[in-house]
Amino acid sequence: MKPTLATFAIRLLTVLVAGSGFAASAYAVDFKSIGAAPAVLYDAPSEKGRKVFVAPRGMPVEIVLTYGEWTKVRDAGGDLSWVESRQLSNKRMVVVTAANARLRASADDAAPVVATVERGVLLELADPVASGWIKVRHRDGVTGFVKATEVWGD
Repeated sequence: MKPTLATFAIRLLTVLVAGSGFAASAYAVDFKSIGAAPAVLYDAPSEKGRKVFVAPRGMPVEIVLTYGEWTKVRDAGGDLSWVESRQLSNKRMVVVTAANARLRASADDAAPVVATVERGVLLELADPVASGWIKVRHRDGVTGFVKATEVWGD
């Protein structure tokens, strides 16, 4: 029996759906932070590119790809740019995206609030996501748990 166009389309769709499920599960988001000094972000992997932003130290970025000594990154706003790889740090930071994120004594909505943190504040990642909560440390030394949905960079 000769396959019809509909049969071919169904087979192709099955392969694409199965493949996309595999790709999604194999994809892992990698984050780093801008190192000890502010870094210039460019529109191309070269110092001859247009300077688009000066990233403050500690700013979290998502690694999109690495090309030689350059890394393409995505910021919390979704903008893509290039930075010299040597200017990145493995120290993990997150940025508060909620209007006022509450740091709690434990990973529980009923736990006492130890601090309230405004949007844009950088927090050091102390422990990765567990049950929707992240353990973080403020530069003043306050440690607590914040909802993963209220920060970016984890």
